[in-house]
Amino acid sequence: MKNPLVKRLPKELKSELGKYIVLFVFITGMIALVSGYLVAGESMITAYNESFDKYNIEDGNFESFQQLDDDMLKTLEADSTEIYENFYIEEEIESNESTLRIFSERDQINKVCMMEGVLPENANQIAIDRVYAKNNEISVGDTMVIDEREFEVTGLVALSDYSTLYQNPSDMMFDAIKFGVAVMTDEGFESFNDSNIHYSYSWTYNNPPADDIEAKEMSEDFLEVLSSNVMLNNYLPAFSNQAIQMAGDDMGGDTQMMAVLLYMMMAIIAFIFAITTSNTIMKESSVIGTLRASGYTKGELIRHYMTMPMIITVLSAIAGNILGYTALKEFAIGMYYNSFSLTTYKTLWNADAFVMTSVIPLIMMFLINLFILVKKMKLSPLKFIRRDLSTRKKKKAFKLNTKINILTRFRLRVIFQNMPNYITIIVGILFANVILLFGCGLEPLIEHYSDEITANMISEYQYILKAPLETENPDAEKFYANSLKVTEKSEEGVSVYGIVPDSRYVDLDLNSEGVYISNAYSEKYGINEGDIVKLKGSYDDTEYSFKVNGVYYYPSAISVFMSENNFCETFDIGSTEFSGYFSDTEITDIDKMYIATEITEDDLTKTSRQMKNSFNGMGGLLSAFGIIIFMLIIYMLSKIIIEKNAQSVSMTKILGYSNKEINSLYIMTTSIVVIASLILTMPLVSLLIDKVMDVALSGYAGYLPFYVPFSVYIKMAVLGIVSYAVIAYMQMRRVKKIPLDIALKNVE
Repeated sequence: MKNPLVKRLPKELKSELGKYIVLFVFITGMIALVSGYLVAGESMITAYNESFDKYNIEDGNFESFQQLDDDMLKTLEADSTEIYENFYIEEEIESNESTLRIFSERDQINKVCMMEGVLPENANQIAIDRVYAKNNEISVGDTMVIDEREFEVTGLVALSDYSTLYQNPSDMMFDAIKFGVAVMTDEGFESFNDSNIHYSYSWTYNNPPADDIEAKEMSEDFLEVLSSNVMLNNYLPAFSNQAIQMAGDDMGGDTQMMAVLLYMMMAIIAFIFAITTSNTIMKESSVIGTLRASGYTKGELIRHYMTMPMIITVLSAIAGNILGYTALKEFAIGMYYNSFSLTTYKTLWNADAFVMTSVIPLIMMFLINLFILVKKMKLSPLKFIRRDLSTRKKKKAFKLNTKINILTRFRLRVIFQNMPNYITIIVGILFANVILLFGCGLEPLIEHYSDEITANMISEYQYILKAPLETENPDAEKFYANSLKVTEKSEEGVSVYGIVPDSRYVDLDLNSEGVYISNAYSEKYGINEGDIVKLKGSYDDTEYSFKVNGVYYYPSAISVFMSENNFCETFDIGSTEFSGYFSDTEITDIDKMYIATEITEDDLTKTSRQMKNSFNGMGGLLSAFGIIIFMLIIYMLSKIIIEKNAQSVSMTKILGYSNKEINSLYIMTTSIVVIASLILTMPLVSLLIDKVMDVALSGYAGYLPFYVPFSVYIKMAVLGIVSYAVIAYMQMRRVKKIPLDIALKNVE
C-alpha cells in the first residue's frame, strides 16, 4: 500500500514554498557557477596541456649578446638538444604607449594558433596577440604605426609560448595592456633595424624530462654547457617560465577553489535544512509520537523528513548542471580568454565535474540530514507525545544574575535556547564576510599598491645598459646591478643593486659589511634586520651570504642594496663596469641600441594595471554574492527562531504585550547577535585573507601587500546592517501574524 505520509509532501511544499524556492535558486546558482567553471577549466586545461605537443612548445630559451654561428650551435646541441632561432625585436607603439614584441614566421618551434583572420603574407602586414588587441581596441583590418611605418593587421593570434603575456621573467604580474606579441613574415621582420634584434634561441630536449625535477636537473646541465661557451643575457627553462606556465597553474587552482567554495556552501545549506527539519519535528512532535505508537518505524519517518531536502537538492543539481554546461560555461570561458592568450579549445564533458557538482553535494545533504534525524528519532514515542525532545537529562536552567534587567535576561534565554541556530548564523556571517571583504577590498588594495609603487620609485627612469657608457645628463647617477635567486623552493629572482656613495636616489647608510633589503623582500620571506640572507647565481651555482643591516622601503621588487665597493668585491668586477643609471629625466645621449632595459612608472605599475583589467567588475559580483549569502542565512535561521518560539510569542500576546515589545525581545535578540557577529568577525576575516594571500601568492614573483582601508570595514558594516534591516522587517511581519490561539492549542 502506498505510504500515506507521501500525501503530506505537497502540503509541506506549499506551506514552506518561499523557503524552498530560495534554497532551490541558491543551490542551483552555486552548482551552475561551479559546474560551468569546472567544465570550462577542464576543457581549457586539456587544450593547454595538448598544446605543448601540438605547437611544439620549447623546453626553454636563452638570449646571447650576439648571434651564434652554425659551429657554435652544433657544439651546444651535441646529442641532447635541438636549438632554434627565435629572434625578436621590441618596438614602442606610440598610439597606445605600449611595447610590442615581434617575431618572424614560426613554423618549427612555438607555433602560432590563428584565432581570427589570416597570417601575414607580405612585409607590410602583421598579426597580433588577441588579448593585447582586445585591450587596446585593435581589430583585423586596422592599421598600426610601428617604427614610423604603417602595417595592416591581418589576424589575431595566440602564441603558444605566451599564453600569459609576461614581458620579463621577474615580473610579478603579466601585462596584456601595455605589452603584446606579434608575428610577421621573414621579409617584414628583416626590414627592421638590426640594432633592435634580441638574439633569442629556443631549445627542446631530444629525450623530454619526465617531470619538473628532471627538467631542472637537465636545465642545470645545459646551463653549464651554455655558460662556458656563450655570453648570456638571459636563460629561462620552460618549467620556470611564467609566460608558459602561469595560465595552466591558475586554471587548475580555479577549479579547486570553486569546488571548495561549493562544498562549504553545501555544508552550510545542508545544516540549514537539518535545523529546519529539526524545527518541523519539534512542531509536529505529538503527531510523530502518535505515528510511532501506531506502528510507523524510525526509518519510515526519517525517510519522510529527508525527502524534501533531497528532492530540492536533486532538482537543483539537474537545473544547475544544465545552466553550468551552457550559459555559465561560456561565461567562464570568456573570463579565461579575457585574461590569457590561450589557444583554441574543445568542450569536454567529464564525469569528474558531475561527481563534484552533483554526487558529492547530494551525499553531503544526505549525511548531514541523516545524522540529525537519526539523533532526533532515538527518542521514545512517549517523549514525542509529551513534546519532550531533549536527548539529555533535563537540568536546571542556567541561573542569571537577578540584577540584570528582565528584558536582558529574557534575551539571553532566547540565545541559550537557540544556540545551534545562532552558532550557524555566526559561521555564515564569517563566511559571507570573507567574500564581502574580497569584493569591497579588491579595488582599494590594487589602488593602494599602485600608489605605493609610484610614490616610492627610486627614480623616474632606470636604465640597464648593454655596455658601461657615459652620459652628460646631470640627473643621471650610476649604479651596479646583478640578478640572483633566493635559495628557497621558488628560486625567485632578486635584483641586487650596488649604490654609489652619497647617492641622491637611495638614501641609505651603506657599508662594506652588510646589505639592506627591500620591504617587499622582508615581508614576503620574513627576513629582518640582523638576519642572514642566502642567495645564489642565476646562471651558476655560486652561493652568496649577506648580513641584513636594515630594511629599505621599496615595495616595487624583491631587492638587495649594497655599497659600490661591496658590490664590486662580491661579484669581482671593476668600478668602471657599472650597469646603468638612475635618473629623474630621460637620457637622450645614449643610443637605444646600447640600452638593454628602460624601467619607468609604466613598467613598475603593470601589476596593478593588469589586476584592474583582470578583475574588472569582479568586486561588485563578489560583494553581491556575499550579501546574498548573508541574507539567505540570516533569513532562514531567524525565521526558524521565530517559528520555534511561536508558542512563547503567542503567550506574550495573550498577556498583553504589544508587537513592538515582542519584537524587542525576539527580533532585537537576533539583531544583537547579527550585528555583533558582523563587526566582531571582521578582524578574523582580515587575518584569514591576509594569510590566504600570502600562501596563494608565494609562488609568484614580487610581493603584493595586504591592505584594507578602514572605510572598507565601514562599507561592509553598512551593507550588512542595511541587508539585515530588510530581513528584520520581514520577521517583524511574521511575528505580527502569529495568532493567539497557538499558545492554547499546545498546552501540555
